[in-house]
Amino acid sequence: MLFVKDIMTKPVVVIRSSATVENAIWLMRTKRVRSLIVEEFYEQGPYGILTERDIVYNVIAKGRSPHFVRVDQIMRRPCICMPMEATLQEAAKIFSESGIHRAPVIENEQLLGIVSMTDILMKGNPGALSKDDLSRRVNEALQHARVIDDQDAQIQQECDIAWQVLEEIQANTGETLPGTPVYPKG
Repeated sequence: MLFVKDIMTKPVVVIRSSATVENAIWLMRTKRVRSLIVEEFYEQGPYGILTERDIVYNVIAKGRSPHFVRVDQIMRRPCICMPMEATLQEAAKIFSESGIHRAPVIENEQLLGIVSMTDILMKGNPGALSKDDLSRRVNEALQHARVIDDQDAQIQQECDIAWQVLEEIQANTGETLPGTPVYPKG
């Protein structure tokens, strides 16, 4: 059985509540994420969350300038947190009942990761993975990669990850896997 701690994404990209939405957009683009966790405004205070949806609905659609709007003006706080030991079914139920798509994973008031509906769908079915070592390791690496909306870029990302894993296996074992083409270096 898988738990939230098994599929959550870490590290989490965090932003200050006083930052501008322009800064948030830049950070989202740079880190290739769809949401940011807003750090605690005061010690022991609640975390907030800022999603691309918040920006589109509350800034862009209203004709406001991202340069002048602060994160704390449009973020959601406190955000619903996901227990680290929740099963994937329990996490899905929390998402369903609250109408959210992602939530920070917080344990003992410490931010550990973030989990999304995409994580549940993409990482939540280990039985579907192939059992050979290369496939298993490629799938593990892909689980930790960010989802890319552009299909061509996603295919390229998956190919790059597969080659990295293959090269790592070859470097560690000194062997070439059967059926793997060997290219001369240089």
